[in-house]
Amino acid sequence: MRRLRLAALLGVLLLLLPLAAAAGAAAKAPAAPPAPPNVTTAMAKGGCKAFADLIASSPDAASTYQSAVGGGVTVFCPTDDAVRAFMPRYRNLTAEGKAEVLLFHAVPVYYSRGSLKSNNGVMNTLATDGAAKNYNFTVQNEGDAVTIKTAASQDVARVKSTVLDADPVAIFTVDSVIEPVELFKPAPAPSPAPAADAPKAASKAAHHPAPVVADAPGPAATDSPPADQKKEANKSAAAGAPSCVRWFAATVAAAVVMASTLA
Repeated sequence: MRRLRLAALLGVLLLLLPLAAAAGAAAKAPAAPPAPPNVTTAMAKGGCKAFADLIASSPDAASTYQSAVGGGVTVFCPTDDAVRAFMPRYRNLTAEGKAEVLLFHAVPVYYSRGSLKSNNGVMNTLATDGAAKNYNFTVQNEGDAVTIKTAASQDVARVKSTVLDADPVAIFTVDSVIEPVELFKPAPAPSPAPAADAPKAASKAAHHPAPVVADAPGPAATDSPPADQKKEANKSAAAGAPSCVRWFAATVAAAVVMASTLA
């Protein structure tokens, strides 16, 4: 009887051993990695709902964004106010142009906020297609300020806040829509500053020039009196001539009288 019980117990143990081994192996298996975040959902929660809605309405943009998540992506999503201001120009684009604008706001590399501050220079975007379509922009930073610039605008898009920063996805808000030069005309060069106004005195002098002063006559020859003095002398001589004649005549008359008397 005892032998039968031992045999039954051994049979049960033999049946349980494979199950226990399988359970142990399952316990040692690593946990499955978490599913990648949905970028449009994260953008909508972080203040970029209008931009997220535009991506969701573009099948090409939506699929490209979600495919890029696995390899790493950094998104610069415009705020709702920035998208509203840009909508009149966005509506005039073709369906392809709209998708390219949306893809232009993401870089196929993960950059944390700290690494973004040390990566100045030109960056490719999700809209870049080899040499056929450049679709790149320039990242510049100074201290804590990070800006994005293209040749299509004199203004820059400023990175404002962090929506998500968890490798392999980073999402940052920017204060304006980033315009690719492939779709929008290059910004005109700034006009030169107007020349400063000339001083009022100089302006008046230009309109009312000072009268020209003739040069003073040079000195006459040595010992020669000026012409005016010669004229005065001639007048004086002419005026004094009759007086001299009268005096001479009176003198002669007096001499004749005196001679008659002595005789």
